[in-house]
Amino acid sequence: MNLLEVVKKAEKDKVAVGHFNISNLEMLKAISHVARKLDVPVIIGVSEGEREYLGIHHVRDLVASYNKEHAKGRHTMFLNADHTYSLDKVREAAEEGFDSIIFDGAKLPFEENIAQTKEAVKIVKSINPEIFVEGELGYIGGGSVVRREIPKGAAIRPEDLTKPEEAARFVEETGVDMLAPAVGNIHGMYANAPDPALDIVRIRTIKGAVKIPLVLHGASGNTDQDLRAAIDAGISVIHISTELRVAWRKGLEEALKVNPNEVAPYKLMPEDLARMEEVIEKKLRLFSNS
Repeated sequence: MNLLEVVKKAEKDKVAVGHFNISNLEMLKAISHVARKLDVPVIIGVSEGEREYLGIHHVRDLVASYNKEHAKGRHTMFLNADHTYSLDKVREAAEEGFDSIIFDGAKLPFEENIAQTKEAVKIVKSINPEIFVEGELGYIGGGSVVRREIPKGAAIRPEDLTKPEEAARFVEETGVDMLAPAVGNIHGMYANAPDPALDIVRIRTIKGAVKIPLVLHGASGNTDQDLRAAIDAGISVIHISTELRVAWRKGLEEALKVNPNEVAPYKLMPEDLARMEEVIEKKLRLFSNS
């Protein structure tokens, strides 16, 4: 199945495809292990910073290698160029063969966001019509961090969330394949409390207005109840990054605490992998309602 078929099936079945960002090989290994165990497809996300660190063609080849190794199941890993801010980077990801690309114009004025996103779609589809293009409408803060307060400018108040009528116009004029709206979600997660509640009614209304798959970004800190309700309301892809990074750090800290004199990375990584796999499995079971 290609990504379009996977997302459409998720829409139909009222489940969501898990999207996990990676910053190193261990994260990719953890996601692959769990996807294989549960036999479910997943999306691997790499931001502009992660692409620069890992090497855009290296991460492409790594994901392709894992897919080739585990070709018999349903647990295909699709590669997404997460939060891409320039048209040059959009073109680069398309030429490297990514399965999907997010053009993030959420901080731009509405009309400029439409114009830039439309151009991104044009560029991508001229290279490969099968690549998914996702647009963003509504700013939800930037960066995968553990927060103590709502990021400045993030759309949290009802009047600041994505408006259904604007979402409909945005989708119609840009031609995007998926839309990431601001529905009370924020990037990162709070240190000692759940994130603000999602506006489930807003999700359902936007879904009815746009008729394309909806994507929820910044879902690390949201409650299980909110995420299931969001899926039932029309969310088909859910992004997790901060929660996985926190698990990576805690796993490494624990491994170093238990083995303070160890210097061989591969001997420290099992604890890391176990922590991350626990988070990934919990999320994927929640998203698939299994």
